Amino acid sequence: MRIYNIFLSIINFLKTNTINLLGTFFPRYLNENKFHRKILIFFITLVLCLNSNFIRATSSNPIQLPLSTRGAKIIDAKGNKVLLRGVNWFGMETETHAPHGLWKRDYQQMLVQIKSLGYNLIRLPYSLEGLRSSEFSGVDFSIGRNRELEGKTPIEVMDVIVEEAQRQDLMILLDSHRLNDERIPELWFGDGYTEAEWINTWLHLAQRYNILGNVIGAEMKNEPHGKASWGTDDLATDWRLAAERAGNAIGKINPDWLIVVEGVENNVPGQRLTNHWQGGNLEGVLRYPVRLSRKHKLVYSPHEYGPGVYDQPYFSESDFPQNLLHRWQIGFHYISSQSRAPIFVGEFGGRLADNPKEAVWLSKFVKYIDKKNLSFAYWSWNPNSEDTGGILLDDWKSVDEPKQQLVSQLLPVKFIAKVPTKVPKTVPETEKTQTQIANTTSIISSETGLKATKNIYTDWQTGFCTSFRITNNNSETIENWQLKFKMNQAKINNSWNANFKPEKTQYIVTPFDWGQTIKPNQVREIGFCADKLGTDYSPQQVKVQAIKQRIKNNKIKSLPFSSKGS
Repeated sequence: MRIYNIFLSIINFLKTNTINLLGTFFPRYLNENKFHRKILIFFITLVLCLNSNFIRATSSNPIQLPLSTRGAKIIDAKGNKVLLRGVNWFGMETETHAPHGLWKRDYQQMLVQIKSLGYNLIRLPYSLEGLRSSEFSGVDFSIGRNRELEGKTPIEVMDVIVEEAQRQDLMILLDSHRLNDERIPELWFGDGYTEAEWINTWLHLAQRYNILGNVIGAEMKNEPHGKASWGTDDLATDWRLAAERAGNAIGKINPDWLIVVEGVENNVPGQRLTNHWQGGNLEGVLRYPVRLSRKHKLVYSPHEYGPGVYDQPYFSESDFPQNLLHRWQIGFHYISSQSRAPIFVGEFGGRLADNPKEAVWLSKFVKYIDKKNLSFAYWSWNPNSEDTGGILLDDWKSVDEPKQQLVSQLLPVKFIAKVPTKVPKTVPETEKTQTQIANTTSIISSETGLKATKNIYTDWQTGFCTSFRITNNNSETIENWQLKFKMNQAKINNSWNANFKPEKTQYIVTPFDWGQTIKPNQVREIGFCADKLGTDYSPQQVKVQAIKQRIKNNKIKSLPFSSKGS
């Protein structure tokens, strides 16, 4: 082991300094003898690549790079399915030209924390202006190892982040987020930059990170919108054609990279949905798929947000949030469900505490990602995203616990938000226990074969959200049902798939018409979000009732309440 560690130290030193050392000691030899120079570079590349795979194989991360695709799956070099579970760490695309938060913390600590929470990927945005700049700002060089960044250029800062991410077994997806530092452009050119400059930047990055295997791909352009079209064959606006031009050029330089292509906003011939997010409209793939020479490297990437970013009309429809499932299938998931290509949700996020409807949307989408086994990158790691906040709080160290608890449903590391233990003396002992286990899942079963699973799946300072899953474990069909529970110190502000009628501290819950019948082994899910009015807010004394049950000889009888509660 000691020899192995020495070997790794030498290799890590060579990874960073080999070309510089060769240039220092053998400048004339390398310049005059191009053949030997090519042989040396080939040998060095081979050694470093073998070492990279060896390190990864002996670590806790089983993913073997590079990645490819097969149908709707992203797979590793051994053919195993890979789920990308990432966060967006932005800043390099802004006027600082460096990832944000380094004025508060050391970059190495940031990466360690990201890894410790269960993420395996960082989507790293940049701007063309930033990578061409010679200066960056917003870094405290006296903090930890940030001093290693002093005197470097922005692209050299990116090098350091990428290399440290590799040591932490974190993958990097590069994201061409902006052209200049000021805004996200409609198209892949403009704001003082040409298409050629956009493509050449990608080619430079593809060459630069050809050796570092943890850079897994290129997300070609962030959020095409406005004039951007798909399937129109207009060379000036058709984003699909531009993605093909750039993607095929990258593939020639770095054939290992995934090519990640977002959608547009509008301007898709025959699109079915009226409203889409910028970059979220992938309806055009059905008739006009992206054509890459390396088809097994193509991934499509929608962005999805809630009413806290913009209150789209469909958030106010009567069947919200159930209507979202139809939208997501039409907008992007058909690509995966039809095994055309994998889906990577490049951005989604929101503030749980500010908008109850936002919490409903976010919870619904997290469950959707989980159920469909989709890859994702949460927006954002940064707390200074105005519309969404971040995984971190404003001190750049503390985790937004309710948010991370919700997102951790998609991660191998399950995060449990701390539940306040300070309970007023007036609260009975039984209610203290109920408050302390508010974030756990409990099961309420009945003699009629119905089972209700209660889960407070997100819990923040001023509110919480709860779901009930009603399962019919009988071999007979339940024709109608009802749920009752007591809730002392909370007030429901939003609900879905059922009517929640308050009667003092008790709620009587009846399903919508379409959800009344529950066939054998079928599950109905209902839920609500509520404002906290005190510490005794968790639903209690839950009772499930089958109103009518159709038995095998088609006779119908009334069934009693179960007396069992949570």
